[in-house]
Amino acid sequence: MKTTKLIIVGGFLGAGKTTLLWNVAQKLTMEGLHVGLITNDQAPELVDSKLLSLNDLKVAEVSGSCFCCNFNGFTDAIQKIRAEAAADVIIAEPVGSCADLSATIMQPLKQYWNSELQIAPLSVLADPIRLESILAGENAGLHPDAAYIFRKQLEESDIILINKTDLLNDEQIEHLKQRTNQVFPEATIMTVSAAKGTGINEWLEQVTVRQDAGKRLVDMDYDIYANGEAVLGWLNGTVTLQGEHTDWDTFTRNFLSDLSDEFDNNNLAVGHVKIIAENGNKFTTGNITGSSDTLSMRGSAGESNHIKMIINARVETSPEKLDRIVRRTLDKLSNKHTTEVLAWRYLQPGRPQPTHRFSEIIAV
Repeated sequence: MKTTKLIIVGGFLGAGKTTLLWNVAQKLTMEGLHVGLITNDQAPELVDSKLLSLNDLKVAEVSGSCFCCNFNGFTDAIQKIRAEAAADVIIAEPVGSCADLSATIMQPLKQYWNSELQIAPLSVLADPIRLESILAGENAGLHPDAAYIFRKQLEESDIILINKTDLLNDEQIEHLKQRTNQVFPEATIMTVSAAKGTGINEWLEQVTVRQDAGKRLVDMDYDIYANGEAVLGWLNGTVTLQGEHTDWDTFTRNFLSDLSDEFDNNNLAVGHVKIIAENGNKFTTGNITGSSDTLSMRGSAGESNHIKMIINARVETSPEKLDRIVRRTLDKLSNKHTTEVLAWRYLQPGRPQPTHRFSEIIAV
């Protein structure tokens, strides 16, 4: 079988990884390449997987643990995509709270899979607002241990890809690039707007040609790392809603807005909240990555009597409190609808237990 280019795109929750994957996959497909995607989460029922599959992309999902703690599950997904999609390129998106990827993913791949995969440099996507705070020595509105994970992601990256440049002017972009280079001088600093598609070509030129993947290892305090993940409550739920002539775009926006208000009123930091509302072949997606002013929507589910909705939430609170807030907000908004829960799980991630953790760089 031919070798496959593997591109791993890390980055903290809310950085915009799924939007980048979707745009890159579309671009590469239009160029005649076979592209596969691998998503990852601590639990099933992912908005990301549904969104990508609705756009006719070949998607495999590794759920229940991160790539590093289920390395065999990750490589099984790689094999599946290579076989079923005859993939020229696979793009993989690790859990947003996952770090130490160079030691636990990049080095094992180079050691055991170098003959089958061309492994691209490790890219870490960064939200500019959170990045600016981290560069200033602050915590980006996160618990200090969660901010520690974000810093370690940046520290081990081969490429730091600053996203959402459509929200910045040229002066702000240049200043942020310079500051990032000062703090992380060993990484290549690039910029992109995943939403607008700008900067993608330049980044692809780097990751499709360079072979210097996983150039550095970081010192990782696994006690801090474990607590940084554990401060987040995780919730994945799938429901159906029925109500006559409902505008599901408005419904979804109001749901996200009300959720955001609840989190703000309770002083709860948001990693991300994602929703996809699916109405046949029409759908809308929405997300928040912080306070209410981060709310964004895309697509349209239109009007109908029935919708299927997937909800993913990562918020700094207990899983039980997160469950109560999401259920209460949904019940309040859907009091004129019939709601059926198809799947619902809330949890707190366990301590990371990597399958492999290399202590030296593997040369290719």
